[in-house]
Amino acid sequence: MPLRREATARQMRLGVELRRLREAAGLTAIEAAALLGANRAQMSHLESGLAGVSEERLRRLASHYACTDEPFIDALVAMATDRTRGWWEEFRGLLPTSFLDLAELEYHATFMREVAVLYVPGLLQTEGYARGVFSYRVPELTASELELRLGHRLRRQRFTTPYELVIHECALRIRVSDRAAAQAQLVKLAELSEADHISVRVIPFDLDGFGGAASAMTYVGGSLSKLDTVVRDVPHGSAFIDSEAQLSVFRTRFRKVEGVSLDPERSRDFIHRLAKEL
Repeated sequence: MPLRREATARQMRLGVELRRLREAAGLTAIEAAALLGANRAQMSHLESGLAGVSEERLRRLASHYACTDEPFIDALVAMATDRTRGWWEEFRGLLPTSFLDLAELEYHATFMREVAVLYVPGLLQTEGYARGVFSYRVPELTASELELRLGHRLRRQRFTTPYELVIHECALRIRVSDRAAAQAQLVKLAELSEADHISVRVIPFDLDGFGGAASAMTYVGGSLSKLDTVVRDVPHGSAFIDSEAQLSVFRTRFRKVEGVSLDPERSRDFIHRLAKEL
């Protein structure tokens, strides 16, 4: 197969999982390549996501690696043979790759869980709130760049995947724009919390002993738990975390902050009260 100019995060994840299987089998890249009649460079391209792999070759590799986890192998095959060209492809070359990778990750998610401390998450933002966030960027975006980001963000919001949000009162009170935009955001958040696929829980300021302010994350469920991904904001964009040890840590973190939050009904009432205060 021809080499890709750039691998998506999903394609890189497939390569990472194949490398992990090889390393667990105790094989070098050269040894694994020989089993496929390939060379080390080709194996490197495969494990970096720059080269595709057929179902037959992937299953042959899994056999050589003595992997007997059939559901996992099937999940990798599904990733390798997926030819989806999602709506985010309209933005390729117009927005940073991280925007597209995030949209693709959300598209394939089986569930999403989020902890927000400073901002209302992009999936639930009003256009006015999102515009306020993007307008604060340094260096300043041009009008066309801002509109592209807005269009991408609003398109991401057409999701039906089960979504659980735990949000701190801090994020609800910070005004990224004016009073009217802040109130509209709170009203929309309360309305969205009534959707069957969306759950919103609030952590109030007056909670004692809350040390989870650094727990902001987006936890995205894969077809299997070992294919889950955590997304965290970093200065250059988004960081995708997928090691099993780290995934376990973030699962625990989410449950800890969820455990001290208000239940969905009380959270909705809390958000309504804040909106009336504005």
